[in-house]
Amino acid sequence: MDGMDEDRADAWFHALSDRTRRDILRRVLAGEHSVSTLAAAYDMSFAAVQKHVAVLEKAGLLTKRRQGREALASGDVAAVRSVGAMLTELESLWRGRIARIDELIAAPEPHTRQAPTPCHTRKD
Repeated sequence: MDGMDEDRADAWFHALSDRTRRDILRRVLAGEHSVSTLAAAYDMSFAAVQKHVAVLEKAGLLTKRRQGREALASGDVAAVRSVGAMLTELESLWRGRIARIDELIAAPEPHTRQAPTPCHTRKD
């Protein structure tokens, strides 16, 4: 991953770290919503919802367009797929690591040379 991809990933995970933003994203992925309609669903100010929408937009997870006086928000499915692909890649790395650990545990121990047992001679 190059620096730009890392910056994008940071923005995605920052945006998705908040439960309100995740809920907003779910709503706009299901269909386009005006920001005022979104704001009505939450027990917070319109300005606070606008800030959440702005974080999601900056991360590229949703897009806004103007229709008259309304700002309409839509989820960006391609960006969400990119987040999913990144998580799948991380899961694959993790599963590979677990598989290697399992292989190491299951592998027979290498033959080790046993030290000769000491001879005990009786001295009578």
